[in-house]
Amino acid sequence: NEDGVRRITMVDKGTRNSLSLKMTESLLKAITKDVSKPNLRCIVISALGDVFSAGHNLKQLAQEDGAEVFSKFETLMMSMVSCPVPIITAIDGLAAAAGCQLVAQSDIAICTERSSFSTPGANFGIFCSTPGIPLARSVPRKLCAYMLFTGIPITSEQALQNGLISKVTSNDNLELELKVIIDAIKSKSRSVIELGKRFYYEQLDLNLETAYNRGVSVMTSNLKIPDGQEGIRSFIEKRNPNWKHTY
Repeated sequence: NEDGVRRITMVDKGTRNSLSLKMTESLLKAITKDVSKPNLRCIVISALGDVFSAGHNLKQLAQEDGAEVFSKFETLMMSMVSCPVPIITAIDGLAAAAGCQLVAQSDIAICTERSSFSTPGANFGIFCSTPGIPLARSVPRKLCAYMLFTGIPITSEQALQNGLISKVTSNDNLELELKVIIDAIKSKSRSVIELGKRFYYEQLDLNLETAYNRGVSVMTSNLKIPDGQEGIRSFIEKRNPNWKHTY
């Protein structure tokens, strides 16, 4: 952790940063540890090397029935949704299969121009069924089917245009653009962002009328927390807010 930012870096060059059971357990521990502490403002997941992640470790899957691997990865995915602070993936290279799933499940994803994204599981006899879950919720249906059924990678620009990626940077500018995003998040109240993230994912599964009814309740609750009132006062008084980051 550094200045409110938890940096998680995947390092397993020998397997192209594959999401083995060990890697998944490490990510899960890193994401869920002490997330309730108010000084934590966001989490960044990146990787060393020219591959963000090649997906699950196929050698490991060949030796096991896969149930534990897939179940643990599902737990990781759901922990990213329930995490109270935004999770950012920073990609510089290929994100394939479960690696692409990790990107699709993150709250914000930023990548370099040379990055690419694919779900090539069918090439190896293992259809990318679970990677398709967040992918189908991020990109249009036809593109998702194209990626799942052909395994052909899409470029960073295609990923941006179709909603898989939040922002594309030049190949040497990833850290600078990442800092802009981090600073923007850190300038906000943690309690407000936490409340907002929780409702954002909740309302995705609601019909429109129910979402609005629930949204009215959430915004009313937002007004009542200390930082909700502080934000309004600071706007009226034309000054910077003094966030308490509490409920």
